Amino acid sequence: MKDYYTILGVERSATADDIKKAFRKLAAKYHPDKKGGDEAKFKEISEAYAVLGDQKKRSEYDAYGHSFSGGQHGAGAGFGGFDWSQFSQGFGNAGQGFEFDLGDIMGGFGDIFGGGARGGRDSHRGRDISIDAELSFEESVFGVTRKVLITKNATCTTCKGNGAAPGADLEACKHCNGNGKVRETRQSVLGTFATVRACEYCDGVGKIPKEPCKTCRGAGVMRAEEEIEIKIPAGIEAGEMIRMTGRGEAVKNGKAGDLYIKIHVRKHASIVRDGDTLRSTLTIKVSDALLGAEYDVSTLDGAVKITIPAGIQSGEVLRIKSKGVPRGSSRGDFMVRVTIATPQKLSRNAKRLIEELRTEGI
Repeated sequence: MKDYYTILGVERSATADDIKKAFRKLAAKYHPDKKGGDEAKFKEISEAYAVLGDQKKRSEYDAYGHSFSGGQHGAGAGFGGFDWSQFSQGFGNAGQGFEFDLGDIMGGFGDIFGGGARGGRDSHRGRDISIDAELSFEESVFGVTRKVLITKNATCTTCKGNGAAPGADLEACKHCNGNGKVRETRQSVLGTFATVRACEYCDGVGKIPKEPCKTCRGAGVMRAEEEIEIKIPAGIEAGEMIRMTGRGEAVKNGKAGDLYIKIHVRKHASIVRDGDTLRSTLTIKVSDALLGAEYDVSTLDGAVKITIPAGIQSGEVLRIKSKGVPRGSSRGDFMVRVTIATPQKLSRNAKRLIEELRTEGI
């Protein structure tokens, strides 16, 4: 006995929306026209959805269980009475009691049937652009404003993107009769499928100019250079992406794509970053480690004087507050790791003094 709920992978308490989502996911995975598809499995999940996707049929199925068959019920009827031929010919036909939009499956599954890129939800959206930006270490910490020159499809400045010559009237598109959509019927292993896509001649608008723009020849867009100002925020890290909405390529009668900027950061000679903390290493003399001293430490804000306490050990870390990476109204800290330089050669006088220290137990 087939369990339609199990076939779709949903609970018996699933909502109509849950069932629809489950079917779309499985249909996109098993459709026979798709690589790796499974016709038998696709028929099975389609049969299950034909019942559970219809409120009346689902109620009868829940009431009569395995005795239900295609809207009829009776003792021993089983599931063999399911009329697949009617089902396969009834896609999109409300009169058959079953309907779904192939173009919605997985955000554009209708491409399998020739809908093409124009049949998807983003049919009137320009392409995204991706560029790289290399920053110095300081620029990544404090932020910077950059200007880049990009060659891309930009909105025509003459027709403002509609493809019409200035003052020209618009007329109904002859290819779609002004509907903006074209209906196509195609044969599949499951029968006849009807798909609807945006008209490629009017880009889904339904109207075309009587006289095309001479600058862009009616395309609405043209290849041009554009200078774009990029504000890179303080504290950005290598590998992060900045997205500038609508600064990608333009498209006629549609929405421009986005511009993505991938950040690369050059290494600093003496400073490394650890989140909001900056770190460096300071090498001091043995005598200063024993007696204490003052040293200048190079930070991104310039030289900062720090005090080396007497008796400091190699590897100890000293903190300079608020000299790290800016975050909002505050900043991280600058951490200085102290190392003690041991001299390779000693003068006679230095050796004598060290010997005296040795006798003191130092």
